[in-house]
Amino acid sequence: MLDSKSPSTESNILACDVGLKRIGLAQYTQGIVLPLPAILRKNRNQASQDLRAILAQKHIDTLVVGLPSGGQANHQDTITRIKHFVGLVAFGGEIVYVNEDYTSQEALENLNYLGRQSRALAQKDGRLDSLSACHILDRYLQSL
Repeated sequence: MLDSKSPSTESNILACDVGLKRIGLAQYTQGIVLPLPAILRKNRNQASQDLRAILAQKHIDTLVVGLPSGGQANHQDTITRIKHFVGLVAFGGEIVYVNEDYTSQEALENLNYLGRQSRALAQKDGRLDSLSACHILDRYLQSL
């Protein structure tokens, strides 16, 4: 039985790993976490509009956003940048911030079976960012 905090299989949750060049995406739908194609950023307005469109198209209830823990001084700029970007999205649902520390490293480890060139392509085309978003989403679901 699900408790009141657990997402139901009808929940539509989207997680994002916000970067300067790409925004990795993962969706929790029908009880499954799936990576989605990443948003390739040209500028923050284009990226926020693309994210807003995906949220509407997929009828997302909750947006989970990865944030660094802030343990180092240089993370504060990143945290501020990510929160500013999320503010541009104008999402009416619930927004939850989750610690994203080491999710990119975990995602890269998921690609160890690929050759070096294929791993480099996965970094370039956003697949790595979307796998990182899957890890962010998993952390959120485990916290419930």
